[in-house]
Amino acid sequence: MRKRHMKTLIAAVTMSALLVTGCGGKDGSDSKKDSKGGSDSVKEFTAFFATSGSEINDDNEIQKIIAEKTGVKVKETWLTGQSAEEAIGTIIAGGEYPDFIEGGNATPQLYDAGALVALDEYIEKYPNIKEFFTEQEWDSLRQEDGHIYWIPQFSNIYGEEKACEHNDEAFWIQTRVLKWADYPEIKTMDQYFDLIEKYNKANPKMEDGTENIPYTILCEDWRYFCLENAPQFLDGYPNDGSCIVDPKTLKVIDYNTTDTAIKYFKKLNEEYHKGIVDRESFTQTYDEYIAKLSSGRVLGMIDQWWDFAYTAGDAIKSAGLDKQGCSYVPLPITIDESKTNQWHNSGGVVNTGTGLAITTSCDDPDAAVKFVNDLLGQEIHDLRFWGVKGKDYEVNDKGEYSRTDEMRKNCSDTAYKASHLCTYSYFPQWLGTSRDGVNAMSPAGQASEFYDGLKGDVKECFDAYGVKTYVEMIGTSESPGDWYPMWSYSNNLTTETDGGMAWTKMGEVKHEYLPKVVMADKFDDAWADYMKAYKKCKPEDFINEMQTELERRMKAAAKYK
Repeated sequence: MRKRHMKTLIAAVTMSALLVTGCGGKDGSDSKKDSKGGSDSVKEFTAFFATSGSEINDDNEIQKIIAEKTGVKVKETWLTGQSAEEAIGTIIAGGEYPDFIEGGNATPQLYDAGALVALDEYIEKYPNIKEFFTEQEWDSLRQEDGHIYWIPQFSNIYGEEKACEHNDEAFWIQTRVLKWADYPEIKTMDQYFDLIEKYNKANPKMEDGTENIPYTILCEDWRYFCLENAPQFLDGYPNDGSCIVDPKTLKVIDYNTTDTAIKYFKKLNEEYHKGIVDRESFTQTYDEYIAKLSSGRVLGMIDQWWDFAYTAGDAIKSAGLDKQGCSYVPLPITIDESKTNQWHNSGGVVNTGTGLAITTSCDDPDAAVKFVNDLLGQEIHDLRFWGVKGKDYEVNDKGEYSRTDEMRKNCSDTAYKASHLCTYSYFPQWLGTSRDGVNAMSPAGQASEFYDGLKGDVKECFDAYGVKTYVEMIGTSESPGDWYPMWSYSNNLTTETDGGMAWTKMGEVKHEYLPKVVMADKFDDAWADYMKAYKKCKPEDFINEMQTELERRMKAAAKYK
């Protein structure tokens, strides 16, 4: 078993808040009960996910149906008030684990602690799990001892890809801004900020008199990617997250020091002093940021779709603010028009650094894995993401799924979701095409259903630009190469290596200096101070380690060609 340097993390929470009902098998997992209070045996497992999420009601209707069909029910618990590292550290210190766990960036801590069950024999046993990845992909998940301990849950495509949402990072802008300017083509950073400036000057307030926030930045904790990683996209590269990879030379490049990085931060500095950048950007919490977006006040920002759409996006719709044009759409922004935008890439991404795992506290790992296998079966998968036929979706004579306006409204309602819908959202799931060859694996991928369900202001905006989806709005590129994405490696670096030590220090310096750079009265002096501190981190050690990993990935991929 490998050993890593790991801080002792004792957080001010109780284990009961994380584990809720304890581990399956130890607290009545074989209790006799079903949705009617009968005597059918339903095994109860627990799960903890080290990310924010919404719990469902104990009597959730679709969860009951899934339990009746699979014999399993899972009580899910989510991260509250801590970082993933703190929460996982607390669980490890206690020595008792939920049955299922997803530790995010702290997943390696669970492996080092010997808390996870090797899944190799179960993968071979259950066909839906076996087909979830290719042999090459499964091999990429093997740890130093040769075994597989977690299953990445997301971005896996079955059959034909059907992508409507841009679930990734972008410069987002409200539809009201584009409509006011008669839907112009906005392709560069300068054009983007110029439009926001002009709109806000002409329309400084919302309909109720609330002042707009032209542009805000989320910087809290790990979400500071909303500030710091734009230069890679502005230069026309895809989201490798922590570096740029030149696809011709296969060389790793540091995006923090490029000419584009300087131009980008200088632009933010200028916009800050013009009053365009929110002055609370560098002190606001994630909850405060989401509250601002939910109010409809924020005209634009950089963020990942998944980081705001299911909270602020739903709140905007619930409050009727979409009727004022407060919904967000992505724009294909680069530093200048000579660059090819790669904000969206086609194909799936395997995040080898984390995934759903089963812990050594689980009394019945085989039943736990069988449940994951059942969740990937088409009938249960439809229940998870489409819901109940006749109640959550309809089927026409061609076998195509669709929803009525009332069904769509229900499925975006917080109370309805808690009482009725059960996606088991952090368990493995498919994107792409259903096994019926007709429908998408979820409504978000069903082009006709997706367009019909759009908010009015978004639909009007898309019509103006001649597109039907967010992906068409921002454009798409082919997956860049076998190395992609490099963030699946850098996310799990530790201070045991020179590269990992440099990566940690680089993050600390960026957290400290980039807000100063944006707010500085003298940008050039502030940038020089930042670069001086940055170079002391020895970023070349990080780049060298990333280069070694890139070459390892390319060599490993070559074996399967």
